[in-house]
Amino acid sequence: MTENNTVKIIPLGGLGEIGKNITAIEYGEEIIVIDCGMGFPDEDMYGVDLIIPDISYLLEHAEKVKGIFLTHGHEDHIGGIPYILKQLNVPLYGTKLTLGIIENKLKEHRLLEKCQLNNVEPGAVIKLGNLEIEFIRSTHSIAGACCIAIHTPMGTLLHTGDFKVDYTPVDGVKMDLERISELGKAGVLLLLADSTNVEREGHTQSEQSVGETLDRLITNVEGRVIVATFASNIHRIQQIINASVKHGRKVAFSGRSMENITQVARDLGYLHMAEEDIISQDDIRSYPNEKITIITTGSQGEPMAALARIAFSTHRKIKIEPQDLFIISASPIPGNDKLVSRVINELYKKGADVVYEALEDVHVSGHACKEELKLIHTLARPKYFMPAHGEYRHLRHHKDLAKKLGMQSEHIFVLETGQVLEISEETAGITGKVRSGNIFVDGIGVGDVGNVVLRDRRNLAQDGMLTIVAAVEKETYSIVAGPDIITRGFVYVKDSEELIIAVKEIAQKELEECLKNQMVERAVLKVNIKKAVERFLYEKTKRRPSVFPIILEV
Repeated sequence: MTENNTVKIIPLGGLGEIGKNITAIEYGEEIIVIDCGMGFPDEDMYGVDLIIPDISYLLEHAEKVKGIFLTHGHEDHIGGIPYILKQLNVPLYGTKLTLGIIENKLKEHRLLEKCQLNNVEPGAVIKLGNLEIEFIRSTHSIAGACCIAIHTPMGTLLHTGDFKVDYTPVDGVKMDLERISELGKAGVLLLLADSTNVEREGHTQSEQSVGETLDRLITNVEGRVIVATFASNIHRIQQIINASVKHGRKVAFSGRSMENITQVARDLGYLHMAEEDIISQDDIRSYPNEKITIITTGSQGEPMAALARIAFSTHRKIKIEPQDLFIISASPIPGNDKLVSRVINELYKKGADVVYEALEDVHVSGHACKEELKLIHTLARPKYFMPAHGEYRHLRHHKDLAKKLGMQSEHIFVLETGQVLEISEETAGITGKVRSGNIFVDGIGVGDVGNVVLRDRRNLAQDGMLTIVAAVEKETYSIVAGPDIITRGFVYVKDSEELIIAVKEIAQKELEECLKNQMVERAVLKVNIKKAVERFLYEKTKRRPSVFPIILEV
């Protein structure tokens, strides 16, 4: 197979994980990129704020990259864009809400003036050299979501993005199943489809069902209603506003992302509310509690988000009051269960009432369940299939689903990040692997924290550190000061005086031994002291603190 008669699909993130979605499509001298998301750090990634994909392959072929095409505005699909554009400044294409959210990010990174943002309406087709990229209206838990069809000389690739089939969407804008059916009749070469909810039977509930629950819950509440949800879920926020206004409540927004995204959504016409129904956090106390609804961030229990700060009494403007009703209108992302439980418990301790997913239907997923996935497969009728967006088990279950629908096993490809799926007119197969992986963002540092640094941070967190400081005189081969011992996170010195004295004696003995043999190279002194002290500490405590000898020469 040669580059001129094959199309390559190269996932650089989003497979075997939830988040960090990015896929490159390459034909000849053209590469387009679908989405560019961020990932969320695990608990043992100390200090890491977020994870972005390694785009080394795109940088190596920068002259081929024609643009980044965005399915929707969730962080796991757009969160990496400001960091990637600093390395690879190419045009962005997306619907107006998606680009509106991105504009805020680019302003924060001082990149907006340098970037090319192209607003695309669903149904539009972007024509490049040999590729045509078509945006197809979809439904998801954010407005402006699209599937993307890539028309190539080899055939059409259909990327669903994140989707569910909602027949009664809040804004009345339904998924364009007719266009997907037309593509299926004409022939879809490859389907890449969302696998997140493949384990769930049946259909995902309509977003409107949440609105009915919220309206019922808000009725006759005697205090404030405080609802935590995703800032990007504009349809959910619209329903909270509608229920609040119906019951004579004013609405305030809390949390930076909530304030920013709702303002963008209002400016672009996605969020509808009268100006008199909105108040600032400063004006909350000007109204009776039974006339207030607060919509806030923090539905995942994030320690610095508004909901957690309210729960732990560190919010500057909002304090818990009697008869407050808290509604957590989201389900925990895998791994966040403990954070959410911690916040819920704290709210109960402070005397608030709390409603969450286990008690009421206050959340529905934005991802397709089995029956909706079957519908997309049946309409698209692809020749080849590649499960996307999910952990490895989701990808395997989606493969099994496709086989049950009659697809041949050898036409289904479960890839790992970085593998290359290459398709010609007659054959398809995994033909190689490109560099891929995680780039850690820590503060303003991008990529300066790697696996070695994370390993050191884990070791420090588990067993602490012990520093040995000594000064030696090279000419006389003598110790002129120390050794002194400093510990952090290992033992409390006053309670472990005997241990510290023993460490000092061992360090001194090693120093004296080296100096007696006229070994004054700092590297040699450090290694000898480190090994001796580590061996002693493990024998005495069965712990392995990080030992740092510091030798000063005078």
